[in-house]
Amino acid sequence: MATVKPFKGLRPPTREICEELACLPYDVMNSEEAARMAEGKPKSLLHVTRAEIDCPAGTDVHSETVYEKSLENFKMFQEKGWLAQDDEPRFYVYAQTMDGRTQYGIVGCAACADYANGIIKKHELTRPDKEEDRMVLTRRVNANLEPVFFAYKAVPEIDAIVAEIAKQEPDYDFTAEDGFGHHFWAIACPETNRQLEQLFAEKVPCTYVADGHHRTAAAARIGEEYRQKNPRHDGSEEYNYFMAVHFPDNQLKIIDYNRVVKDLNGLTPGDLIASLDKYFYVQDAGAEVFHPTRLHEFGMYMEGRWYRLFARPRAYDETDPISVLDVTILSKRVLAELLDVQDLRRSTRVDFVGGIRGLDELQRRVDSGEMRVAFALYPVSMEQLINIADTGNIMPPKTTWFEPKLRSGLVIHKLD
Repeated sequence: MATVKPFKGLRPPTREICEELACLPYDVMNSEEAARMAEGKPKSLLHVTRAEIDCPAGTDVHSETVYEKSLENFKMFQEKGWLAQDDEPRFYVYAQTMDGRTQYGIVGCAACADYANGIIKKHELTRPDKEEDRMVLTRRVNANLEPVFFAYKAVPEIDAIVAEIAKQEPDYDFTAEDGFGHHFWAIACPETNRQLEQLFAEKVPCTYVADGHHRTAAAARIGEEYRQKNPRHDGSEEYNYFMAVHFPDNQLKIIDYNRVVKDLNGLTPGDLIASLDKYFYVQDAGAEVFHPTRLHEFGMYMEGRWYRLFARPRAYDETDPISVLDVTILSKRVLAELLDVQDLRRSTRVDFVGGIRGLDELQRRVDSGEMRVAFALYPVSMEQLINIADTGNIMPPKTTWFEPKLRSGLVIHKLD
C-alpha cells in the first residue's frame, strides 16, 4: 500500500505573501519568461527555482553560480520571514479551479522506497540529465522546492474528509494571472491527519505520477543518495520522503497535447493526403478549426485548411494498450512512416503544443511559415493513463498535459 505522510511544511505566513511568492513550476518557462514573471516581485519563488534571473546575462543555467544564488535566495526568504516552518507535521489540501471546475488534492510526503518498488507508478521515461539538474538544486537547498503531481484511485472516505476541510476558511485563496483559482488549507487537527495517513495506508494500493516524472525520479535518487551517506540511517529521516499533491483520479482531466512539423519530408500536400488514405479516412473540413471529439479522430492543418482524419482499424492493435493510443497511431503511421520523424525525443523537426494554447496556436505556427503541418489530437483519458501504468507500459513522449499547473511556493518540504 502507498505511504503518504504529513510533514512540517515551510510556507508563506500570510495570504498576501503567498500570492506574491507563488509561481508556475520551473519547467514551463525559459529564463527570459521567468525574468518577466518575477519582475517587480522580490518575493517570487522564481528567484529560487530559476535563480539565473538574478545572475549576469548569459550565465549558464546549470552553473555553480546559479545554484549558489538559489541557496542564497532561499536562505534570504527564510531570514526575511517570507517562509516559515509549521511546528507540527500536517497534511494540506490544495484545490485548483479552472473553467468552473475545482479539483482537490492532498499535499503529503510520498516515500522514496515506494518509487523504487513500483508502488508509485509511472507512464513516461526520464532523462538522467534532466534528473541531475533537479538533484543538484535539491542537494544545495536541502529541500523539495516544488511538489510533483500524483493521482490515486478515489477513496470515498478521503473525499469526505477533504469536503469537510473545504468548508473552512482557506489559509490561502487567490486567482493567478492566468485566471485559475488556487485554494489552500493547512490541516491542524492531529486526529484528521492521523485518519488521512491511515486511509492512504489501508485504501490506496498505489499512486500514479501524473506530471513531474523527472522531479519524482530525482527525489527518489536523492533519498537513496542521502541514505547511503548516513551511517546512522534508520528510515525515519525526512530525506526518505518527497512532497507530492495527491489528486483522486475522478477529479482530473487531461487536455490535448498536439504536434507541429517543420516539413513534409519531400512530399507535396497532395502526396501526403493520398498517402494518409492507407490508415485513415480523410475528409476536407474547411478553413474553420477542427476539434477532434472522440478517440482515433485527428485534426490536420495544412495550407490554410483543416482535415478530419479517422483511423482505420488496421492502423492499430486494439489488444495492445500502447498501440491503441492516438499518440502512437499518429507517431507510427504519420510522423514516422510518412514524415520520417523517427525519434520524438530528439528530432528538431517536430514540436509539441499543449492544448492550453488552443488550436489557433497550431494555425498560427503553420501560417507563419515556421511549420508546415499541424496535428490536433483527442486527449488521453485518466483511465488510459492508469491502464498504461498498471501494465508496466510507457507512453510515447509528450502524451499528457494537465491543467491547471501546480503553483510552487504554497508549501515546501525540507529534508532535514
